[in-house]
Amino acid sequence: MSLVQLHYTSAPPGPDGSGFRFTAVSPGAPQQLLREAEQLIGYEPPRDGPARPDAEQLKDFPKAFSCSELADGGRLLSRSVCTGADYSGRWGNFHAHAVHLPPGTRLPDGALPITAWESPTWSDRTPADGRPVPAGRFAPSGLLRREGLIAFARSRAGRLAPFFADLRTLADGSDVRQLVIVERDSADVALWIALACTVLPREQAHRLTFTTYTRRPQQARQQLVGALPSSEPVAHDQRFRVHDCTGPAPAGPVTDTWADAAARVWCAGRPELFRDAPHELGPFAVAALTAGVALRSDGRTAAARRAVERAGTMDEETLARLVEALSTGTGTGKEPGDGSGAGRGAVSRARALAAEATAGVRATGDGTAAGEQEALAALLAELDGRVPASVSAPLAALVLASAVLARGPVPVLRAGSLTPRAQEELARELAPALWSGIADAAEPPAGRPLALLRVADLLDIDCTDVLPELAGRLARALVGRPDTDPGPDAPPAPGIRPAAPTRPAHPAGTPDPDPDSTAAPAAPASTGAPGTSVPGCPPAVLDAVHGHPALRIALFAALDALAAAHPVRVAARLGGSGLPVGLPPLRPHLRMCAAPPEPAAGGDRLARFQAVLRTAGVSPHAEPPVLRTAFHLVWPGPEDRPTGEEASLLLNEIGSDAHRAAGTRDLLIDAALAASADDPGVPFLAVDLLTRFSDELRPGQRAALLLLEFAGRLGTSAEGENWVRTVRQLRDGAAEPVPDPVTERAYAALARRLLATHVPESELYDLARAAEPGMLAAYERAARAERTADRLRASPAYLAARFCDWSAFPGTAPGWDEVRTALLGKVLRPVVRALPAADRAGVEEALGRTGGGKLDAYRAWNRPGAFGRLAGRLAGRGRRGGPDGRYDGAEPPAGEGRR
Repeated sequence: MSLVQLHYTSAPPGPDGSGFRFTAVSPGAPQQLLREAEQLIGYEPPRDGPARPDAEQLKDFPKAFSCSELADGGRLLSRSVCTGADYSGRWGNFHAHAVHLPPGTRLPDGALPITAWESPTWSDRTPADGRPVPAGRFAPSGLLRREGLIAFARSRAGRLAPFFADLRTLADGSDVRQLVIVERDSADVALWIALACTVLPREQAHRLTFTTYTRRPQQARQQLVGALPSSEPVAHDQRFRVHDCTGPAPAGPVTDTWADAAARVWCAGRPELFRDAPHELGPFAVAALTAGVALRSDGRTAAARRAVERAGTMDEETLARLVEALSTGTGTGKEPGDGSGAGRGAVSRARALAAEATAGVRATGDGTAAGEQEALAALLAELDGRVPASVSAPLAALVLASAVLARGPVPVLRAGSLTPRAQEELARELAPALWSGIADAAEPPAGRPLALLRVADLLDIDCTDVLPELAGRLARALVGRPDTDPGPDAPPAPGIRPAAPTRPAHPAGTPDPDPDSTAAPAAPASTGAPGTSVPGCPPAVLDAVHGHPALRIALFAALDALAAAHPVRVAARLGGSGLPVGLPPLRPHLRMCAAPPEPAAGGDRLARFQAVLRTAGVSPHAEPPVLRTAFHLVWPGPEDRPTGEEASLLLNEIGSDAHRAAGTRDLLIDAALAASADDPGVPFLAVDLLTRFSDELRPGQRAALLLLEFAGRLGTSAEGENWVRTVRQLRDGAAEPVPDPVTERAYAALARRLLATHVPESELYDLARAAEPGMLAAYERAARAERTADRLRASPAYLAARFCDWSAFPGTAPGWDEVRTALLGKVLRPVVRALPAADRAGVEEALGRTGGGKLDAYRAWNRPGAFGRLAGRLAGRGRRGGPDGRYDGAEPPAGEGRR
């Protein structure tokens, strides 16, 4: 193939004119090519060059060797040199010799354009006959030989990686800014271009455009532009990325891992790797390491990840050499040995990784020492057991040492992963760091410390001294570091779920105050197994307690103490977790919290309580604290306490001594004092508490229990007299206030008793005269209850008694007047108006037997339109007494206001 050639220089007058013109052109060269070429082959001498150079000085002038892209997609390969004076004696003449490469064609033998640098084929003058000499091939110059390129690369070692990084982005199109290379010699620029073409894929190297020299870089069209220090500066121009090789080398590592690896390959004198290895980071890093080229951390990480992906297809020799290189970190590419010295070497290498991690050395986004440790751990997991131990032992030792010293991922190794000598060396070197790591309070105890403990077991290192502290932290982490018992807000534990209170049966004839209330059965317990994931107990913990008896003993002791102090929280976190709590030594509190109790049918909480105690495996009389733990697990409180009947049974079946020793005495007392008003077992519980703990009660507790006891006696033969006064005396007799639930319960019991069929007049008068808002409110609530309305409609005698009560003692106290007036108008009148005639007659008959004018007062009250007047009279308007119409004395006048 004959290439079109062009010669261009300043020539004397001729048929084509004079001055700069094409002096020799191959036949058939199109005019468009000539017009384009004339814009690309110009030459300006450097500013600092001699004005009138002699022949020797001309040899030192830069040579503009260029490969430029043409409009038709072809290439123009040209060489322009300064020739001194032209035919007229004018200085600054140059000669350009160019070759046209049409689209799709290359130099003979497929040679890269840069290989034609200073080829003997180039001419410095126009052929004498005006006809270009046909060029069969371009013989390369000796400048671009392998040894010369290696020497040049090593001389520019600090600048290689930044240049390759920019070159890569230029080639892939992610950053199309031109690269300007500033050197003092255009030949050095040619060497840079040769390096660039070597590291690029072959096709991209053929398409790369360049020029080794220009005086005006901003006017250059090529991708790589060579310049001298005297050329016009372009560092300020955002269109260019300048690599000034005449100034200081760039500081700091580049972020492009491939560029750094390429620079190291050149400096190692192994350019053939660019030809043999693909231009992908992973395969290239593997090839470099196996060839003995040392890479930095991110390069080793890429090689390790590639090995993980292709471990099954990689030949054994390459894999062995790669593992050796990764283990030593030097890229020596030595043949694998027998693992001797692997322990010491791994510790030294791990310390280096730790130093990198501490210093924060970052090469790429994920190319840190930590990334390398993860990749090495993944490779070890892929190879362990699949290759001989002599091959994998150095890697296993390194990963293990890195886990301890450089905080890398902790591997799970087999007993045969390490050679005996490596295991011995690692144990000696790593023992202090392992103890420190296991005791590190800054680490989550269920994570790294447990993994390090597994390493210590593998290396047969005694960690007895650090186990108690680790067990304590692990126990606190498992139960959420409790400071106080969480109470009922804590989520229920599987199998130890608090059930709804079971309401005891009410006496015959007494309606259930909450007939819709039912006891909810507990959900079936879920059990775990070693290695299964159960909330609150990670699999790593289960594996550790099964595989490390000393840790299990220390951990269960710590958990047992926490279970005794915070049973609800511990049960919520560990219930049904599968912890082997049945193994000795016995930990009763932990057993109750972690192991699901026997199921109890029907939501019977007492049965559940007994099942929890059986789970403990000890008697509450022998170890009373288990009683408190079981109590809290079934009745976590404060909104979920035992009913009066349940508490009485707990007290009577177990005995006061056990409750006193267990600290559950006050829990029983609190159950009584905070019980709802509709719990019929509370008075009996109060009697039991007063009997069993008579000398231990505080005055406030005693007064409250006595009040509960008295409230239970109301309506029975033991109620006695002076009910209102007794309630007030018991309520106010202690220095500390009686709890509100107790007071409300006593008021409710008193109100029910005052609304019975027959009520002593003195009791009602005491209520009216006391006029306490709480008592009156309870009385009014009971009177307005549907139960009272039903009795008023069913019994004329009861209605007559209530009329007498609610019309008695007018003017005694404003509060009483408001309550009774409201009851007459809002409760009694609607019932009376709806009564049949026979019941109305029965009411009048009952009032007639009562006497004292009650019948007349009733008829006047019941007469249409008379309620307002009678209400005023009953309220005391116009009566004898003080200035406000009220009685002055404590007792009403005889015959008035009495039945």
